[in-house]
Amino acid sequence: MLQLHRIREEKENFIKALKKRKFDAGPLFNEIIVLDEKRRTIQTELDNTLAESNKLSKEIGMLFKSGKAAEANELKAKTGNLKEASKKLGEDLNEASEKLQQLLYQIPNIPHDSVPTGASDEDNEEVFREGDIPKLINEALPHWELAKKYDIIDFELGVKVTGAGFPIYKGKGARLQRALISYFLDKNTAAGYTEIQVPHLVNEASGYGTGQLPDKEGQMYHVQADDLYLIPTAEVPVTNIFRNEIVKKEDFPITYTGYTPCFRREAGSYGAHVRGLNRLHQFDKVEIVRVEHPEKSYDALDGMVEHVKNILRELKLPYRILRLCGGDLGFTSALTYDFEVFSTAQDRWLEISSVSNFETYQANRLKLRFKDENGKNQLAHTLNGSSLALPRVLAGILENYQTVDGIEIPEVLVPYCRFDHI
Repeated sequence: MLQLHRIREEKENFIKALKKRKFDAGPLFNEIIVLDEKRRTIQTELDNTLAESNKLSKEIGMLFKSGKAAEANELKAKTGNLKEASKKLGEDLNEASEKLQQLLYQIPNIPHDSVPTGASDEDNEEVFREGDIPKLINEALPHWELAKKYDIIDFELGVKVTGAGFPIYKGKGARLQRALISYFLDKNTAAGYTEIQVPHLVNEASGYGTGQLPDKEGQMYHVQADDLYLIPTAEVPVTNIFRNEIVKKEDFPITYTGYTPCFRREAGSYGAHVRGLNRLHQFDKVEIVRVEHPEKSYDALDGMVEHVKNILRELKLPYRILRLCGGDLGFTSALTYDFEVFSTAQDRWLEISSVSNFETYQANRLKLRFKDENGKNQLAHTLNGSSLALPRVLAGILENYQTVDGIEIPEVLVPYCRFDHI
């Protein structure tokens, strides 16, 4: 969420920057500024009314002590009117503040200067590519057919138990899935991230804290009886650990990694491009989250990109990195790099990780602060990345490592799987 004082001070610059997202912020900013002036006026009136009421209350007490009951009773009538006025002003202030908050929730983050202008994923900028695309055997299959052939993932059984988008992993498929989770966590902890296990359900405040609400409530599973939400990513519970916290500057960087299942409704997703593991309602993901000093956050983002690169190098999967354009940038992100692995059997790129810097956007919602060298509270920067989302990584391994004799296992995963082929 953008800070009000920055909207007032940098309004024109923000309007220009948000055009990269194809977002016309002018009318909304004007409404926010007018409403904020109204809120300030009401606040001033309320403060003055309460001050007058307190002053009269003291005078009434002194008059009663002096035996001037008649004069005291006259003032009591006046204080009654002031109390009614303060009550009404308090209600007006709450209404204005709530409306202002809802308007601020509608504004996406300001894109970083390096974000390219564009309307859709077709305008994303490729910034890096690595790895040789393997030449497959003539009878190469897409991963959903390989899964059936080797009986390692059962999509139909998942439909029976739950519905479409909830596959059941079996035998070596389940073990390969578990191996990937352990491998990713080991890589992250070796890089200095503290492993953490978090709840898979969060409250509404957590959804608002990291920006899933109100922007993505249609994509989240809502447990209405308890007013809780199934997490779409570990980013939500991990980052919300720091909601309403003032961290110590010397604690930076704060780094966590965690494995969770993730749940996304993905309403309206149909067609061949979402077959198999390409688009699921429940999937596993290992996440990395950082809380950083604002001066260090972009160096940290570069480090996260290099970290994911190293994982993909060890898996020996061909991949590329895209800098997302304004039109494809996530609502809360200032800058995002997407990693895509090449699916040889499908002959297309599959997104397997996003690494993002949110700058102060999430921290302002979370009230996540630190004290600077002058003892003043400042907003921290938050970052997160997938390292990695499992379904499409698994799809890439199955398709790119298939041979006439079965599916080979990447060498780095063999100690975790305890088998070298399927």
